[in-house]
Amino acid sequence: MSTSRAVPVTLAEIARLAGVGRAAVSNWRRRHPSFPERIAGTDTNPQFSLTDIEGWLRANKKLKKSAEREWLWPGFEALGGRDETGAAIAEVGRLLSGRASDEGEEIRADARELIERAVDLGQREGGTETFAFLLRRWLDVHVRQIATTPEPLASLMAQLALGAADGVVGDSPGSSGGITVMDPACGPGHLLLAGADAARASGAGALTLLGSDRDAALASLADSRLALAENERHREEEWAQVSVRAADSLRDDPFSDTPADIVLCNPPFNERDWGYEELATDARWSHGLPPRTEPELAWVQHCLAQLRPGGAAVLLLPPAVAARKAGRRIRGSLLRTGQLRAVVALPPGCAAPHSVSLHLWVLRVPAHGEGTPVGDRLLVADAASRFPRDPEEKWTPDWAAISAFVREAVEEADSPQAPAYVRQVPVIELLNDEVDLTPGRHIAPPPADTALRLAESWREFTGLIANVNESARLLAALGLATAEADTPTATTVAELARAGALTLRGGQQPPEESIHAGPPSDDGIPLLTVPDLLVDGEPRSWLAPGTAAVGEAVIAEPGDIVVVGVARAFSAWVHEGPPTALGPQLHAVRVQPEQLDAWFLAGSLRAPANARQAGTHTTNSSRIDVRRLQIRQVPLGEQRRYGEAFRELTAFEGLLRRAADLGTSLVRDLGDELAAGRLANQA
Repeated sequence: MSTSRAVPVTLAEIARLAGVGRAAVSNWRRRHPSFPERIAGTDTNPQFSLTDIEGWLRANKKLKKSAEREWLWPGFEALGGRDETGAAIAEVGRLLSGRASDEGEEIRADARELIERAVDLGQREGGTETFAFLLRRWLDVHVRQIATTPEPLASLMAQLALGAADGVVGDSPGSSGGITVMDPACGPGHLLLAGADAARASGAGALTLLGSDRDAALASLADSRLALAENERHREEEWAQVSVRAADSLRDDPFSDTPADIVLCNPPFNERDWGYEELATDARWSHGLPPRTEPELAWVQHCLAQLRPGGAAVLLLPPAVAARKAGRRIRGSLLRTGQLRAVVALPPGCAAPHSVSLHLWVLRVPAHGEGTPVGDRLLVADAASRFPRDPEEKWTPDWAAISAFVREAVEEADSPQAPAYVRQVPVIELLNDEVDLTPGRHIAPPPADTALRLAESWREFTGLIANVNESARLLAALGLATAEADTPTATTVAELARAGALTLRGGQQPPEESIHAGPPSDDGIPLLTVPDLLVDGEPRSWLAPGTAAVGEAVIAEPGDIVVVGVARAFSAWVHEGPPTALGPQLHAVRVQPEQLDAWFLAGSLRAPANARQAGTHTTNSSRIDVRRLQIRQVPLGEQRRYGEAFRELTAFEGLLRRAADLGTSLVRDLGDELAAGRLANQA
């Protein structure tokens, strides 16, 4: 391998490339005098030359026997900013597809060398696979700035759109028996590619793909991706006419004169600067000018305006669009005209942001000869309730089941055997002061499902109460001294750290580009932050294993004590979950077990009086100086006796919290059932 400049890699990256743990790399560095010297960083977080490391691993027969493409990425990542790397990857795709380089793109010499190496590898190992690997790594790095549509969801959206336009696509004047698929906010091209595959599978004729994105890097990547797909999938025939433009579709639509049969769109969410002032009189707002706070409804109307008669659009939208007060007038107009055909609530975790139940909106404009339809019913489907998440377990979408449910909901909605959690809602029911289209508001769970869920909840609640009683019995039996006891000498966390009885490490904010939203992958490292603790204590993001961010993060291992350094969320507990990265104002304490009992220390640290003494200000948003927190100095045996009591008290607290949540849910669900008249007759 040769590059015009040294590409830096960290110990964590070396470990990933070599297929070993970071400890093994640190061991190599200590034991082998020939291990390359660092070229940047510090002694604790060194960086090495990728070229030197590859040469050393090869010479010492420690080079990982894997695809060579793994060694490409550090060089691309080192090119600089997001756009420079994206442009280089797009150029790789263009060249692998057999197209000429982009004459308007200036590429540095070191980037050109990497591009040539990637193209050579792609020609040997597969162009599609090589480009897909580089694109995936680029998207992973910039996951916080770029929201993509997962491939199974993109495929489902394409199938829904084709179904809604069934019998019309290819029959409209000017369509030439083919189909035009458009995405006005195409990102890296997930939806366009899914639309093309679905159209081909349905037997469509000539295919035209039109995409635009205001982010030039994303538009360039989508263009290269689609060109590569054409080259790989249909070498003997023309696959599609592809046109992808770098443009803001709302402000300057590059395809305003080109109607589409199918529009698929995952628009940007919650953007205030979408062009409200300059587009106030735009002809696309046939259902009303979208309020400044409702950019998603601007995208809805834009997609409708792009459709030829009989065409259909499917959009992925945040759930608030179905219920926000500001958009009720436009939602009412979409209902009255019958152009909004269905709203489907997806389970949380199907796409970013993973913490909410995103909605699919299915829209259609009337075909020639249909006239203007007057809406009478709206199909709503609640996949979020049909596929509930167990908060106690790791959850990933069962796309086969979810897709089958949604397709059946749309295809069988008028059938007497329509699936559960699906309903055709009369529009007159929806045209009230709220015009709330949230599926869960209009679908009652089937009585059988409700009865089963209630039975399971009652079983859990009964078990919880038994455990609460047992824990309460043990705690009540603890004898508390009634006389004033001698106060043992107190020490602080700082003094214990100086004595070597514990180590204290403060969490930090990883680079934004290294953070992944949603539940972690199988080997991902959860990232816990103070905002997570203020909601429900569950991590809402994660770090990829083997990355520099993980190598530099503070990881709480099972048995460590986690201490919160903010007054409004102050707490301390013994960590019993998987290894977890800690964000700012969270601290990991690791004790020497021959000197300190972890449960005794955690229980002592979390005392409210302790936090008041160690606080830096008087407000509840103040920081806690963890080093000043105090602990009584008692023998280890006494610590363990108190530690068992603290452990039982912590368990009691958890039982009470879960019982309260479950009891509230039982009261709500049982109240609904009684109000619906489902109390069975007693014999």
